[in-house]
Amino acid sequence: MPFNGKVHKVGAHIDTDAIIPARFLVTTDTKKLGEACMEGLEPGWVRRVKEGDIIVAGRNFGCGSSREHAPLSIIGAGIRAVVAHSFARIFYRNAFNMGLMLLEIGDQVNKINDGDVLEIFPGEGKIINSTTGDEIIVPPLSPMMQTLIDKGGMVNYVREQLRSN
Repeated sequence: MPFNGKVHKVGAHIDTDAIIPARFLVTTDTKKLGEACMEGLEPGWVRRVKEGDIIVAGRNFGCGSSREHAPLSIIGAGIRAVVAHSFARIFYRNAFNMGLMLLEIGDQVNKINDGDVLEIFPGEGKIINSTTGDEIIVPPLSPMMQTLIDKGGMVNYVREQLRSN
């Protein structure tokens, strides 16, 4: 399913404590966590975000702890996807398990600026920067990863599987 959104660009090595500081980990309520998204990076950052926006990051986004709260806070902030040079592996898996789409694009991340508007076609493996006209080709999501995104994460996927059996 294609979608588009405004870019909020952040740097490299953004860790899970910057995404959602430990002091906010008193809940698993996605909306509540979203209110504090990126609070460890820049207080009030989330007030610039609108539903459907996109985070674009440098290398190793999501490094640090394995807390599931980090992708949940991004989802709760209304972010539909994170596009980055690269991701910390445990964050990558947690994000898909929570229903957050990630796209790894390497050095092509330099073609995207804060405030640009991206159109993302995950099934085709294509990102179009509507602001600059640049087209970025990425490997399409595997059918299983796309299913996790479509179902809203692993818990919803398993729940549906159990109901159908």
